[in-house]
Amino acid sequence: MRQEANAGICVTQGKAVNALTKKALLRLLWFQAVLAVLLFLPAWSLRFWEAWVYWVIFSASALCITLYFLKHDPALIERRMTAGPGAEQEKSQKIIQALASVLVCAIFIVPGVDHRLHWSSVPTPVVVLADVLVVAGFLTVFRVFQENSYAAGTVRVEAHQQVITTGPYQCVRHPMYAGAMLLFLATPLALGSWWTLPLALALGGVIVARLREEEEYLSKNLPGYDAYRQKVQERLIPYIW
Repeated sequence: MRQEANAGICVTQGKAVNALTKKALLRLLWFQAVLAVLLFLPAWSLRFWEAWVYWVIFSASALCITLYFLKHDPALIERRMTAGPGAEQEKSQKIIQALASVLVCAIFIVPGVDHRLHWSSVPTPVVVLADVLVVAGFLTVFRVFQENSYAAGTVRVEAHQQVITTGPYQCVRHPMYAGAMLLFLATPLALGSWWTLPLALALGGVIVARLREEEEYLSKNLPGYDAYRQKVQERLIPYIW
């Protein structure tokens, strides 16, 4: 009986993992299709090499991260799939996430318009360096996910969650936001657009607003977080802020 029960549990867990894998990969595929539309439709051309390089880097990075954690930490993937303004509980976070969503879309759309109308002329070495920074942003987020399985897509505290102080959390208190900010600040130049930089800076301001509120929430709801704040002073940039 016990063997049959264990076998039943294994089958149920296997079905759940397969369902999660299918859902995660379909959502990723949909996002990459939408990203391609946002990049190329405003440009009204496929002759946009900066966008092709960026799209390949973004798609490959997101796919590798997803596949890795589907295998090693599917619970993290499940937590990350609950995100966006509608998933937040606090009204302020709903507003912040809505603003962030609009700015992210604009950061992908404006470079295409810029390319079509020839507003900017970004040197190729600058574009390549920006692509390297995009990869660095993804690698930072990957390391955060390795260290912190509770890195959800919403501001919340899970049962039995503990303060993470290892890996990138030894350098700054919000390494995931640091990685995301690096990625999005590099995106305008990776797409060959100077005119998109103000939008990326505005998104950085929204990220800062989000992490400030998140810190207040964690101080109230996550035991040990205040002690961690005393130990690690910087929020986003080591030795600066």
